[in-house]
Amino acid sequence: MKISAAESVVMEALWRNSPLTSEAIMSEVCAPQDWTEGTVKVLISRLVKKKAVAAKADGRRYLYSPLLSRRDYVQGESQGLLDRLFDGRLAPLVMHFSDGDKLSDEDVAALKALVERIGK
Repeated sequence: MKISAAESVVMEALWRNSPLTSEAIMSEVCAPQDWTEGTVKVLISRLVKKKAVAAKADGRRYLYSPLLSRRDYVQGESQGLLDRLFDGRLAPLVMHFSDGDKLSDEDVAALKALVERIGK
């Protein structure tokens, strides 16, 4: 399932706290994104249509909850990045960051510990 960058902002609000009304979603995302109410409603509608979000009637309003877990979303996006840019391989991604001095000493220590744990 393809979730756009804008849709992911709505999803993040729902992953943090759900169920939420459209008004609650708007209060979380409109100001930081400089979006209108209409924009958020369109994004919610798209997410419902994609079956990433469930809409449950609650009187005269709807409560929205994620059907797609954040973990599954991150896994799909991560794999897509690896596939598109690094032939599906993780090592070239890490090398890319190490070549650009993007890895902190803390990152390097965490990677070493991970490699050691995996190697056992």
